[in-house]
Amino acid sequence: MAKNTFKNKKPEKAKPKKSFKLSFSFIEDRKFQIALGLLFTLSSVFLFISILSYFSTGREDQSVVDAVLATGIKESGMEVTNWFGIVGATAAHFFVFKWFGLASLLVAPLLFVIGYQLLYQRQLLPIMRFTVFVIFYVLWISMVMGYFLINSSEFSSWGFLSGGIGYEMSLILESLMGWGAGLILLFLVFVFNMYFFNITQIPALVGWTDQINTFFDRMGNLFQSKSENEEEEKSDLSSVLEQVKKEVEQEDEQKDRIIASNMNEEEDDDEEEEEWAIEPLKQEKPKPIKEGPIFSVEPQKRETPPAPEAKKPEAPARPQRPITAPVNEPEPEPEEEEVVDNTIAFEPIVPTSKPKPTPMEDLAMEVEETKFEEKVVEVSENYDPTLDLPRYQFPSIDLLIEYPEKAVNVSKEELEANKDKIVETLINFKIGISSIKATIGPTVTLYEIIPEAGVKISKIKNLEDDIALSLAALGIRIIAPIPGRGTIGIEVPNKDREMVDARSVISTEKFMKSDKDLPVVLGKTISNEVFVTDLSKMPHLLMAGATGQGKSVGLNIILTSLLYKKHPSQLKFVLVDPKKVELTLFNHLEKHYLAKLPDGEEAIITDTSQVIHTLNSLCIEMDNRYDLLKDAACRNIKEYNKKFVNRRLNPQKGHSFMPYIVLVIDELADLMMTAGKEVETPIARLAQLARAIGIHLIVATQRPSVNVITGIIKANFPARLSFRVTSKVDSRTILDTGGAEQLIGMGDMLLSLGSEMTRLQCAFVDTPEVDRICEFIGDQRGYDSAYQLPEFVGEDESSSTPGVDLSERDVLFPDAARLIVTHQQGSTSLIQRKMKLGYNRAGRLIDQLEVAGIVGPFEGSKAREVLIKDEYSLEQLLTELENKY
Repeated sequence: MAKNTFKNKKPEKAKPKKSFKLSFSFIEDRKFQIALGLLFTLSSVFLFISILSYFSTGREDQSVVDAVLATGIKESGMEVTNWFGIVGATAAHFFVFKWFGLASLLVAPLLFVIGYQLLYQRQLLPIMRFTVFVIFYVLWISMVMGYFLINSSEFSSWGFLSGGIGYEMSLILESLMGWGAGLILLFLVFVFNMYFFNITQIPALVGWTDQINTFFDRMGNLFQSKSENEEEEKSDLSSVLEQVKKEVEQEDEQKDRIIASNMNEEEDDDEEEEEWAIEPLKQEKPKPIKEGPIFSVEPQKRETPPAPEAKKPEAPARPQRPITAPVNEPEPEPEEEEVVDNTIAFEPIVPTSKPKPTPMEDLAMEVEETKFEEKVVEVSENYDPTLDLPRYQFPSIDLLIEYPEKAVNVSKEELEANKDKIVETLINFKIGISSIKATIGPTVTLYEIIPEAGVKISKIKNLEDDIALSLAALGIRIIAPIPGRGTIGIEVPNKDREMVDARSVISTEKFMKSDKDLPVVLGKTISNEVFVTDLSKMPHLLMAGATGQGKSVGLNIILTSLLYKKHPSQLKFVLVDPKKVELTLFNHLEKHYLAKLPDGEEAIITDTSQVIHTLNSLCIEMDNRYDLLKDAACRNIKEYNKKFVNRRLNPQKGHSFMPYIVLVIDELADLMMTAGKEVETPIARLAQLARAIGIHLIVATQRPSVNVITGIIKANFPARLSFRVTSKVDSRTILDTGGAEQLIGMGDMLLSLGSEMTRLQCAFVDTPEVDRICEFIGDQRGYDSAYQLPEFVGEDESSSTPGVDLSERDVLFPDAARLIVTHQQGSTSLIQRKMKLGYNRAGRLIDQLEVAGIVGPFEGSKAREVLIKDEYSLEQLLTELENKY
């Protein structure tokens, strides 16, 4: 015992050596590996998203990152726009701008592969080979981009493509080799790929396709994470499955032999045989359940000995036994399925083994067929309005001109000079500032200042002209205060303005993936963000601006936006152009997007009398739509169309899919001069009521005076858009505030949505671009004609009944009379809607009913009085008319 005790104490003395080794054991600790793997994985996601964000926000964040030590981390973090804040902006700045440019994106997959292996203990890609691959291509791509930038003057400002390291390396190579630097770069990539992919021969001219296919096969197998170990595992698994299958087959053979022998011995006693046959099945089932998939596949592949074939003559007698037939039914099936493939195994069973399917199989087939029919009905049930023009193609982005990208060129010196002048001017008037920062936009730069405590905002607001004088700039605008920010804004025009082209805003994901009902992209804000709004939420837009300030371009970009997003079945335009030249380009859209009166000659309305008829026709359309909404128990067009698409409304009762209608009036002042009240009344009525049924107005004028934009019109247009105007009075007329007179023109505009005011640079769409888009749409197959608006008969025409001869009554006269008396409403629109007639025919019927004494005379906007109060009196009157005429 003493020796044993002594031996047990010896290892305790050796413990200090083990404790020294344990100091490094944390590397092998699984928890440490998981934590490190998470760190690498999240770092890859962080780096990838930060770099992607840098491509859109890098220019804005660069000055903030450079000045982070001077201004402080807290303030800088509030100014950056990178998705991962100041840390993401700094990381992306170093990786992209300072180091490797566009090639930095390859670093994120490398970090992800390392993190994946640490987390799951599995090799997604060979780490060492993949690291070498990434290092080479990061350096090579950055050098290629740098070489491209050196030799291209147009893209010299795109430094983020190559990064600082790539640019310097390519500059050194260019200075050493000249144009031969390109050959050196090609040679490097060829040699690297030759060694990395083990390329031992160059494809020759003869048989080059086979060699290239072999080359790509090698490339495809390079990064396979599943190697020979998994193949061995698959082979081991298949061998185990085969062994289990053999065991199951042996057990089934023994079971069949026992059942066959017992059936021969007890064939006269069916009930005993049934009980005996069921029990072994119940006892044997639990064993193969553990290998469910194998057990379910096995019966189709089972190779039975000749014994079951000897039973074939006895098979017809077995279905006569009512109880044993369902139980023993699976026995003959494997015999006939062993030769047949799984996909067609069901077909030979029906004629050979049994003339009819069993009741359970028959029921299952009926259930499956019913489910299939229900699915077909569900798929075909919803109504799709776009199937009216199933081959219609939306215009592509290529129809718009791609202008060379021009960065907003506001130098740091200009920003500092403007800041110093603003601060100096305010100090001269004894106004202290606690902080100031600048936001660069395409047209103007916004300087946000926070005054010291005790300074009145009105005092700064009154210094607008003094600040403009010190900066020697046109159109200084002071926002005191900026809503929601708690700062005072001073907008200063840039010396070099950026043109916002239509392609740059329409092609953005923000617009193309917008889910708004009527999405409109107007341009960019002063923070260089694309501005997308919803016309259906405005719900009407009033535009104003002096001649040549961009009003017509603004209309074009609105119409172009809608053409890029809405199908012809979903949207119709009513275009009113008193100038006769501004909207003529959209004539090509007549059979796709335009709406007009039935007797209208041109789709673009230019005649003043036709304008009056069109506006009143839209009022009739509005009333008809409201009647349909009332019948459908819906509150707006969105609910109504959803019900109709789901086929919950009956088209035979007058219901149909309602497209949005956008009325565009290019010059309201001309109409108000020539028509006045005749135009103002329907416009005001549409603006008041038409929002819910999908009719929206865009009214533009170059003279926003009070006699053009009257109080009735102005009260019903909450959305106002103003380009530069000539006076502060005009600005107050259109926007209810000043500021539009301080704009600098060329698409610079102010958008007022309720209490919110936004300054925008309107996107520029040129006339050839609009022409190409309209021709592209017009060349496609459209409807038979333009969308028909209801007919409108003037007041003098509708109230005149002379010349009506009851001997020439309409064949629908009795039906119209019964309809009017039943509803006790003498309305032309009621006849038109219920009897599906045009307005002219419905008007003639009303005139005949008036002469016959069924309805009273015309009373303006009110419905006519119905003089016959019951159907019995009506039938007597109709009989008298039949006898008389």
